[in-house]
Amino acid sequence: MLLKKLFKKRETGKKIAGLTAYDASFARLFREAGCDFLLVGDSLGMVIQGESNTLGVSLRDVAYHCRCCAAGAEGLPLIADLPFGTYENGHKQAFSSARRLLAAGAGLVKIEGGSQYAPTVRYLSERGVPVCAHVGLRPQAALVTGLRMQGRDQESAKQIIDDAVALSEAGAPIMVLEMIPAQLAGQITAAVGERTLTIGIGAGRNCDGQIMVMHDMLGVFAKPPKFSRNFLASCGSIAAAAAQYVADVADGSFPGEEETLG
Repeated sequence: MLLKKLFKKRETGKKIAGLTAYDASFARLFREAGCDFLLVGDSLGMVIQGESNTLGVSLRDVAYHCRCCAAGAEGLPLIADLPFGTYENGHKQAFSSARRLLAAGAGLVKIEGGSQYAPTVRYLSERGVPVCAHVGLRPQAALVTGLRMQGRDQESAKQIIDDAVALSEAGAPIMVLEMIPAQLAGQITAAVGERTLTIGIGAGRNCDGQIMVMHDMLGVFAKPPKFSRNFLASCGSIAAAAAQYVADVADGSFPGEEETLG
């Protein structure tokens, strides 16, 4: 299982570094730069298609970009987002959608949501589909929650912890924590323990690893989030920028204080 390498890296005390990718060339470049995993994110709706959110991304879109990335990933764990509307309508829909992404080259599928999706995670896991969970800010729910930090108050923080534990216990081996306070991310990382790797994005240093949207890492997205860093600005080439990102994540220097929201 490709994820074993990620768990072994955590055992060494080094942080895990991932990037989004959308085609074979960048997937290959990021693999050669030392990335530990790649994500074909529905962020493609914003950074590739120019939309204001991720809601219009289709399963066909993700499968296409997943197939492209699989050609360059060559042995890296490749996670693919299940887009909005492709897993909410029951286990059979989720399995059918996941099967399509696995056929396109994904090694795991990612689901945004809390404990209400624990039965779906268990259903998929029991049928051979590894699932990456996603809690905290959920871009697919942005029309309801807005694109703002989650878990600021005690009640919502407890709910996110409960969600994370339920998804971990249901079988998710890896979990994205997005835009939550660093202290809360640390509590979740401790709560899910050895079962699940935590990957932060805007969640501070207290995770097992980090993920960045490649366009933010390269400084080419028009409105980068405050928790991102432009690595290309100081590195001179895309390959050097990706390698520096991996190194800074591994030794814990990214994210720094300036990229930590709370």
